[in-house]
Amino acid sequence: MPGAPPNIPKLFISNFTVDYSAPFRRHLNRLEVEIGREDYRHLKRVELLDQMPSETRFAGMEEITGRVLKTTQNNYNRDLLQRLGIRVYLDPADYAVYYRLPDRALRFFPVWRQKVLTRFFGSPPGTDTGWRPCGSRLSGFEARYHPDAAGGVLLLRRANLANGDLTLLTATHGPYDPHTLDVALFFLRSGKGQAALVNLGFSGREPLTDENLEMLKQWGVPLNPSNIDVIYPYVDAAGHPYCYKLEEGLRRYIALLEIPAPALIIDIHGCVGTQPDDHRLAVGLGGFPPYRSTDELGQLIERGGVLHLAPDPPLRKGLETLRDLSEEIFVQFCQKQHQCYQFFVLGGLQLMGRQLDPRQEAKSLLPGEERTFLPKENVRWLPGAGGNALQRIEARKLHADTLCLHVEIPTAVRRRIALKLRELEITESLESSGL
Repeated sequence: MPGAPPNIPKLFISNFTVDYSAPFRRHLNRLEVEIGREDYRHLKRVELLDQMPSETRFAGMEEITGRVLKTTQNNYNRDLLQRLGIRVYLDPADYAVYYRLPDRALRFFPVWRQKVLTRFFGSPPGTDTGWRPCGSRLSGFEARYHPDAAGGVLLLRRANLANGDLTLLTATHGPYDPHTLDVALFFLRSGKGQAALVNLGFSGREPLTDENLEMLKQWGVPLNPSNIDVIYPYVDAAGHPYCYKLEEGLRRYIALLEIPAPALIIDIHGCVGTQPDDHRLAVGLGGFPPYRSTDELGQLIERGGVLHLAPDPPLRKGLETLRDLSEEIFVQFCQKQHQCYQFFVLGGLQLMGRQLDPRQEAKSLLPGEERTFLPKENVRWLPGAGGNALQRIEARKLHADTLCLHVEIPTAVRRRIALKLRELEITESLESSGL
């Protein structure tokens, strides 16, 4: 299989200062902003409040100071909070975070979350909404908001679901992966999915924009942007990471959707890619037990040292759906711990590829991270992602044959789909008004 020479941005292999004594060893940085040119301006807004909230107001919030100081990976940020005497509070009513300084207060407001909830419910609800018709916002679908300690979840389903194979879309890192909600809505509008789960909560790793950082600097709170998990805590009160809530809670959320076990789950993520203007999708089918064998996925034959896989209907259906995003798709999975495969999807949805041992071929984009790539093809390598393994384990407890596709979508592709979604929405609006 032909492959371009590696062209990995230098930032991928930069060394970041990490506190190795902390319980979670993470090199959180700004590569999405610096390399991928991701636009995070819509996520959150930082404000200097005109007056300090009252003691009664703070008493109604949850103080999370100790939690964020204990789990942050950035000593600079930890020392800054301690030196300035900042106490951190989470307001469960609107999911805002307050920095309480001795003489003033800052607020980090979740703008994206508010806009999503307002879009579907008219105003951000504070409790479980139950099922409500989406109306013109998503014709033929119902929406439900389910609250939790980490921003809550948006549930969407087609009204009057018909029997048959069901495709569930999951956007497990909604705020962190820009436009993954747009991709999910595009699939729903196009008839390529019948239900969706969208995480509305931050996982503690969403970088602040330059504008927000500049304001913080002017106010005397110059946080280090390479790791900003001192705003929204990465873990809950028991020390468990928030970022796995959709994967670990998959069966509970499917029960809330009140749908049968889906035959296909498309788990939508955003990535930077490994080259400028990357349009290649990487689709992972798993790298941990329970492993997927080639026999479960289709018919495998070898010709001249090259593997050819004719996909079975579930995998074919998933790849056909993803064709709407890109003509360049790689499929990756492990059949055993060190017996793995990478395939390129051809025009007729046949797969052509090779076997590999990731110990020999997969290289880290950043030391200590799960983000890896294959230098031979210069493409992301996904089977080592732990969160997606949790989703597959939970899915199999529902139905042994459920197929989970972990899809990493580069920035340029997500932006293009967001524009196509807007075009669909405008067209539907014009048609409904009779113009």
